[in-house]
Amino acid sequence: MNWTAISRSAMFFCSVSMLALPVFAHAAEAEPAAEPASPSEIIVTATRSAQRLQDVAMAVTVATSEQLANYKIFDVKDVQQLAPGLQITNNDGRSNTTSLRGITFNPDAGTAPAVQVYFNEIPTDAQTVFTAMYDVKQIEVLRGPQGLLRGLSAPAGSITIATARPSFDVIEGSAQATYTSRDGYNVQTAVSLPFSDTFAIRVAGLVDGNRLNQVVDVNRNGERSRSRTESARITLGWKPSSTFSAYLTYQYLQADNKMFRQVIGSGNTPYNVYGTVAVAPGVNIPYPYAGVNIPDTSARSGPALGIGDYGAVQEGVFRNQNTSHIVNLAADWDLGWGTLSFVGAHQFSKLDIARDLDAGNALPGYQQYSNVVTPYKVDTAELRLRSNNKEGFGWGVGAFYVKQTGTTTVHQDATQFWYQTAPTTQVNLPYAAIGVPAPGFTPFTLPNTLGIDTFVNVPVDTETLSFNGNLSYKSGPFKIEGGLRYSQLRTFQTTQLTLSGATNSGPTEIIPANLQKNNHNPITGGVTVDYAIMPTMNAYFAFGHSYRSGSTGVSTPAGISQDLLQTRPEKTDSFELGLKGSALERRINYSIAAFYQKFDGYISRFSGIYWQSPTNVPTSGFFDFNYNGNAEIKGVEVTLDAKPTKNWDLGLSGSYNRARYKNALLPCNDFAGTGTPNGNGAPTVQGAGNVSYCRSNGRLGAIPDFQMNISTEIRFPMEKVTPYVRALMNYQPSYFAEQDNFNYRDRENVNLFAGFRTNDGRWTLDVFARNLLNQKRITSASSSLASNNALLAGGVFQSGYRLVNVTNPREFGVTLLTKF
Repeated sequence: MNWTAISRSAMFFCSVSMLALPVFAHAAEAEPAAEPASPSEIIVTATRSAQRLQDVAMAVTVATSEQLANYKIFDVKDVQQLAPGLQITNNDGRSNTTSLRGITFNPDAGTAPAVQVYFNEIPTDAQTVFTAMYDVKQIEVLRGPQGLLRGLSAPAGSITIATARPSFDVIEGSAQATYTSRDGYNVQTAVSLPFSDTFAIRVAGLVDGNRLNQVVDVNRNGERSRSRTESARITLGWKPSSTFSAYLTYQYLQADNKMFRQVIGSGNTPYNVYGTVAVAPGVNIPYPYAGVNIPDTSARSGPALGIGDYGAVQEGVFRNQNTSHIVNLAADWDLGWGTLSFVGAHQFSKLDIARDLDAGNALPGYQQYSNVVTPYKVDTAELRLRSNNKEGFGWGVGAFYVKQTGTTTVHQDATQFWYQTAPTTQVNLPYAAIGVPAPGFTPFTLPNTLGIDTFVNVPVDTETLSFNGNLSYKSGPFKIEGGLRYSQLRTFQTTQLTLSGATNSGPTEIIPANLQKNNHNPITGGVTVDYAIMPTMNAYFAFGHSYRSGSTGVSTPAGISQDLLQTRPEKTDSFELGLKGSALERRINYSIAAFYQKFDGYISRFSGIYWQSPTNVPTSGFFDFNYNGNAEIKGVEVTLDAKPTKNWDLGLSGSYNRARYKNALLPCNDFAGTGTPNGNGAPTVQGAGNVSYCRSNGRLGAIPDFQMNISTEIRFPMEKVTPYVRALMNYQPSYFAEQDNFNYRDRENVNLFAGFRTNDGRWTLDVFARNLLNQKRITSASSSLASNNALLAGGVFQSGYRLVNVTNPREFGVTLLTKF
């Protein structure tokens, strides 16, 4: 047997969890609002300057600190409850993904995200910033391509998270504690200390624990998913004059998550059904075997499990630890005729992930161990200069730079690549098994076996340097603004593979030399036109162009075609028309936006694709491939906020986004040969390629076209306290996701809150119920049964389960908040 070939094919089993390393963007600090706003108006920094929400020529959803507190939003992922069309998920316990307007994203694709995330206007990644949310001033969801105002572009939009800054006037702060019926707790506090009218400090902290997806592992003695997060932040503010301000912030984060993958299905006896090893002519025994121990052929992957069981069957642990340090400095200097702004940031994070890759327990008694350690540091700097004039011609110029370094290391057990060694071991097999008619047993010799350990190093070296300029003209109710950004994107990717154990080799470079260096110089940007029809109504048009570099697979199977190794760059153009305004003395605020977006080479990731390669010896398996496909999106977004009475608030928002591929040929599992994604029958490749390809006009991801939410609060003022009742409902219809080959049911999620607050604003006590209707709905599902490939046996072992994520069951809680 050619063990060199097996060693080469072993590389594809190195599932480098965090090799899709974070890509960053950021913005400069926005200056204070030029004009005082009425209490009912919301001020946003979407355009990197403080403006009324009504005046911003793009669709923006805002979650204020008050809304976050009212609806108990302790996790950034729950912001999607306030922003239809936004979907933030963590399906596998390690990678936070953000989708918007039907445009989805998988962090393992190795590209910039579809939705860029900014934390205090600094480059960061969702895996870090989504982990802890506390003492937040405001979150803004910017919809549509971002290619001008920030250093890196994004095809779907951006999320900006701004934390509270210190007060220079009075000592102020808050403390809040929450406990839930499912052993969840959240304690957070913050205090501002003004030492003078020029220097102040704000300190905030968080301790949070919960059961994540509420899953219990039946093969680990009922162990539960569990999370604990601790974080602290300090911000120093300095305002030596009315024209200069600077803020220095440091945040520390330590998170430890154990999350088991939920499965549904009947389970299986994989050894009996799917795998045997030929040890002599006509003699087959169940696979795998190790030394003298032939596994029990009746061993099951686990019991039958349904949606409401919240059960997992993996035999190994899944532990994700995140330690992060973030420092940033933001400064603004008003020169009179213009403002000079600077943002500098340094982030160092270490992600340590240990997990059993056989999440469906397709090989009972075997844990496919993987440990991925990803340390990375990111340094960012941006300098901007813009004019201060509000009428006539305006301008702005800027330079942006970000560099990321760090080496990801992967250690993975690959004992499914069994290697025969001396000495041999004698076992007894039935006479009938070796063709002898007499009853009883006879000695038979089996080789001892050893496994292969794989070690992968992935050095990361990426940098972006960009320059931008924009011009604007405003005359009365009319304003037009546009600009361009020129970027130099440099990426150097290498991957070294080392094998040890039964066979030893390496380190061997596995990325072809011609794919290691990638240089791109895109031009992105856009233009907006805004016209104030009346003081309370604005109409706008926006055009945006964004760009994402392609990626090279860092641990792909040997002997596959070029299209599966590297994706080409993605380009997108978007056109948007919108109307924003208010009525009845701002008791009603509304916005409506309609848009069309076209993609040239949309980059997506296709998980669990079965592949085959004829290199040296036939090899096969399952892998996740990145691929391009043309696509287009059409959509409408509507929001309405009303105050029917003084003590009744009502909000309604909805989005319709039809995001579809346009006759794209994409990797798929087509086991039945129907030309459509399916997992029916034995794994096989249709056609002459390494994988099957399906023609698609389907969804870009597992996202429904329509989403809607309704929020309301009714207050009952009394002499000293104000009791209230509030509710938040989210709705999405049923839909079919082609890539998942799954029909998702409709969802109606209702959260209910009741309590009171003192009229001086110092105390608030409330109780709440999440998922009041206790709906159990699948939110994501694997496209086929969870499997594990056994190379020596030449078979694929199926677990009898599908990997799923399910909405968390009903949960009750109580919160006590005090402000001072």
